[in-house]
Amino acid sequence: MVVPAWTSFVALGDSFTEGLDDRRDDGTPRGWADRVAERLAMDVPDFRYANLAVRGKLLHQVVADQIPVAEQLRPDLITFSAGGNDIIRPRCSPDWVAERFDAALGRVMATGAEVVIFAGFDTRRVPVLSRIRGRIATFNELLRTIADKHGCRLVDLWAMEPLSDPRSWGRDRLHLTTDGHRRVALRTLEVLGVPVTEDWREPLSAEIPRPWQHRRQEDLSWARDYLVPFLRNWASGRQTGEGFAPKRPELLPYVEAMPGTSTQLS
Repeated sequence: MVVPAWTSFVALGDSFTEGLDDRRDDGTPRGWADRVAERLAMDVPDFRYANLAVRGKLLHQVVADQIPVAEQLRPDLITFSAGGNDIIRPRCSPDWVAERFDAALGRVMATGAEVVIFAGFDTRRVPVLSRIRGRIATFNELLRTIADKHGCRLVDLWAMEPLSDPRSWGRDRLHLTTDGHRRVALRTLEVLGVPVTEDWREPLSAEIPRPWQHRRQEDLSWARDYLVPFLRNWASGRQTGEGFAPKRPELLPYVEAMPGTSTQLS
């Protein structure tokens, strides 16, 4: 099998692509996109990588701040994940977000890069977010249509059963754990046709039942620490992602993945 040999990769998006809750030893975010870059760099000397994603960004912010940089950099490969922060906002219309995503994807495709987009997660087992499951499903169907229209690749996060397990998510229930990011990286590489030695489908270990009271206390703590501040910021019109910059703003050689490194992404 001939493995595609991309020489440069730019990741666009929000906290999902920045890699929150998957931390390196120094506390900086790693995440699925870095893991994909690590694997691709094993096969290509001087492989270059930029990650422009910034936590909290809405679709229009990604379009305004990141796409022009990608248009200038002209990499071989681009991943584009945006709109999730729009969809979880109260009274958001999936059709409205999809129309703008479609236009943005047209610009990304015009760079000539291989492009990968992402359908959202299944939130059926996530308290509160399970209530907007239908909205996410609608947006996903629109994204699949858009991907077909533009001829880009799509990573179907909804179909990744291990990610529907609450243990794949951090305390805020919005960001993946280290294992969750590892699985997304493996799935993305699979969509790209790049061989790996692990399988994202591997089931999680058997879950230990917990008392109902424990689960309810966790729900209350989550609502206090995360849901209420989120709604307060939304109601005040506060811009998200303030004070944060991309972690890898320049398309530079990815030197952390050295020749001969294992293809495992753990």
